[in-house]
Amino acid sequence: MDFLCEIVQALVALAAVVFVVLLVIAHLTAGMVDLTRHEKEKYFLTATGEKRLFPSLHDPHSRELSVVVPAYNEELRLPVMMDEAMEYLENRQKQNPSFTYEVIVVDDGSKDKTTEVALRYTTKYSADKVRVLTLVKNRGKGGAVRMGTLSSRGKVILMADADGATKFSDIEKLEAGLNDLNPKPENMAISCGSRAHLEKDSVAQRSLFRTFLMYGFHFLVWFFCVKGIKDTQCGFKLFTREAALKTFSSLHVERWAFDVELLYIAQCFKIPIAEVAVNWTEIEGSKLVPFWSWLQMGRDLVFIRLRYITGAWKLQSSHKTD
Repeated sequence: MDFLCEIVQALVALAAVVFVVLLVIAHLTAGMVDLTRHEKEKYFLTATGEKRLFPSLHDPHSRELSVVVPAYNEELRLPVMMDEAMEYLENRQKQNPSFTYEVIVVDDGSKDKTTEVALRYTTKYSADKVRVLTLVKNRGKGGAVRMGTLSSRGKVILMADADGATKFSDIEKLEAGLNDLNPKPENMAISCGSRAHLEKDSVAQRSLFRTFLMYGFHFLVWFFCVKGIKDTQCGFKLFTREAALKTFSSLHVERWAFDVELLYIAQCFKIPIAEVAVNWTEIEGSKLVPFWSWLQMGRDLVFIRLRYITGAWKLQSSHKTD
């Protein structure tokens, strides 16, 4: 019995040492929020090739909806998504002339012709409706979404993936979810698209190992960061302008786990969040490498919480960008 007690005590001591080491590593390796822009990232091109300055999220809204599309090497998949989105948005505007919108395609330092493909839509629909923000270097999906969001004019802001995996008209479901939250008086609310209702079918098609990784990731999300949201990773989220400014101003993670930190920040600020089932289809060409990406996300989840615990990261006020 004494031997077992010694083993338990040793394991507890080891766990404490590991925890302290992780805290130190998390604190020392924490990066700060970098909201500075390269000079080239401050401008967009009009249909005639003229340079215009991007507005700021701090400005009052001048459009009903902004759609932010992060795109990295998406010259092949982007046209399918954009054709569907623009058809929907144009039809909606014809039915309701007071409805105004913009689409901001954020080229995240692509090596292909993503910017050229996106600019065709600027030429076709005008820079008032389609703007292209080309990042000088790759920031990661979270960094691209943040830069696009901080440049938007919408009263509400939709994050939408360039692969078109989610049916674009499902934005109406997100809008209904946002309205149900009744985000007054501060107008803070977030509506998240969710694939949780499709989980049983996806498990049946996955290998045992990938299923294990998926459930492990869900557990880490719940244990360290976000409670009550079944699917944090669906790239189809709708923010009120005020909620976007509050959350994106504090965002640190720029790669795959950025959605989790966004929702963690939202819950820290007590911003109401709706989770809404959407239509979703897996599209070939994903940039996510199953094992290594999940491993990176798992590490990020642990470090997100530890860095806030140690004070290496703090929730920011909604400060202006350079």
